[in-house]
Amino acid sequence: MDALIYPLSTEKALNMIDRMNTICYICDFRSTKSAIKKEFEETFGVKVATINTEITMNNTKRAYIRIKPEFKASDVARKLKLV
Repeated sequence: MDALIYPLSTEKALNMIDRMNTICYICDFRSTKSAIKKEFEETFGVKVATINTEITMNNTKRAYIRIKPEFKASDVARKLKLV
């Protein structure tokens, strides 16, 4: 099961990259935090500090993935072609 679906590229999500070292992802509704963390770390080769999830009104799940300080979210965003 693929936990990560696509990165969110709203203005708020792009501001979080620089200010909070956080990437926002739309995830599968049934995925757990540990599954999201495992897939994100394997895909991008970074370490995750914390994950906060939010279930939206249209039954999708957002994951706010904060990356550890020794890694940069802007590098991940470049790989995703967000910036």
